[in-house]
Amino acid sequence: MKAAVIVFPGSNCDRDLAVAFESAGFDVSMVWHKDADLPDGIDIVGVPGGFSYGDYLRCGAIAAQSPIIRAVQAHTERGGYAMGICNGFQILTETGILPGALLRNAGLKYICRTVGLKVATSESAFTEGYNAGDVIGIPIAHHDGNYFADDGTIAMLHDQDRVAFTYDQNPNGSIADIAGILSDNRRVLGMMPHPERATDDGHGGTDGVALFRALAGVLTPA
Repeated sequence: MKAAVIVFPGSNCDRDLAVAFESAGFDVSMVWHKDADLPDGIDIVGVPGGFSYGDYLRCGAIAAQSPIIRAVQAHTERGGYAMGICNGFQILTETGILPGALLRNAGLKYICRTVGLKVATSESAFTEGYNAGDVIGIPIAHHDGNYFADDGTIAMLHDQDRVAFTYDQNPNGSIADIAGILSDNRRVLGMMPHPERATDDGHGGTDGVALFRALAGVLTPA
């Protein structure tokens, strides 16, 4: 199993994500955003959290124009797996790989704490290690994590069972308490909370481990 973690100027969770992938058995390549191509044989692309380009212009907007993003888009269009966490989620919405947008938190303050995250569906490679309805403890660390989409998009996400996670107690004003969503083929996940920060007891919890192990199980060759 091969994972690529994209690194932008301002990424600060790239190593955390790489360690989480490696702990689940992935061979990880770190890919600089100015590269034009992904390494051969990549199974999943991780777009990490942080503050790409200092969040100038709009969170993820400049990063979405980086050369590597064209390769990420091509990877997802041919059915490849990808996940964007926090700033990575913002980047995936800016590219149109996932619908909606991430706005400034309703309280206009940066939030950094562990929150209760409800598993909305277990019907995806990312969430099948949980049961729908489980509440897990996952850290958040964002200033612009307020998920927004129009009424039609929200209805579509619910009708197609594409809401992956919701907040047990909404910290940022996200519409319908949405914390993470899936692409139409269910192979791309975007989420604001940080499962890669919940894979080690020494860091406060391991509720994120099941996500990476589930991915490993799906992507391991038969």
